[in-house]
Amino acid sequence: MDLQGQAALVTGGGGGLGAGTARALAARGAKVTVLDVNEAGAQAVADEIGGLALACDVTSADSAEAAVARAREAHGAARILVNCAGIAPAERIVGKTGPMPLENFRRVIDINLIGTFNLIRLAAADMAGLEPDAEGQRGVIVSTASVAAFEGQIGQAAYAASKGAVHSLTIVAAREFARTGIRVCTIAPGLFGTPMLLGMPQEVQDSLAAQVPFPSRFGTPDEYARLVLSIVDNPMLNGETIRLDGAIRMGAR
Repeated sequence: MDLQGQAALVTGGGGGLGAGTARALAARGAKVTVLDVNEAGAQAVADEIGGLALACDVTSADSAEAAVARAREAHGAARILVNCAGIAPAERIVGKTGPMPLENFRRVIDINLIGTFNLIRLAAADMAGLEPDAEGQRGVIVSTASVAAFEGQIGQAAYAASKGAVHSLTIVAAREFARTGIRVCTIAPGLFGTPMLLGMPQEVQDSLAAQVPFPSRFGTPDEYARLVLSIVDNPMLNGETIRLDGAIRMGAR
């Protein structure tokens, strides 16, 4: 799909993978709306790329609907959606102080899974009304899972459950939207240099990076964004979750 002049939505675009994706899409000529609960972060990225920044709580129907509507007014209906909003807290199902509070599990599911579904439903509804391109495509949706969807570690019950569900949602959405020419893929990153990992002590970062077979380092937001662009470019990529992890397979701990 030719991105020149096309509208794109990026959730979690105020930092990390989302910011890298917003920059890459804008560099290819897309009109990017940066959605994030962190308004200052979203605005900084939007100012850098000449895009639009909007506050958006992906867990809220009202907030997401309002943000998508404002983006549509500014740029037209989006042909590209990239879901990068997410959190990754670590907590055991039963810890030293007892069982995980149910609200803690629910919060991760709300942001990582329901937030992803919330934007998919809204963006796909708009895409369905667009004119198809020369290959019959009306839009492309890319979500973010994690290698934890397949090899969740101890302490990742909520995170792994949410990302496993995003993976499962991918083929269902791709099949449903096939008749309208909307493709759906998911990227499952391994260890990436996002603020969460880069905030850890250097010795912890080094230990984690050494677990990646090759290249033995954290991935970068730019590398994630390059895969997003490849998905957009290749019309046969559909219904797939693609691991982007340097061949890492996570252990139990």
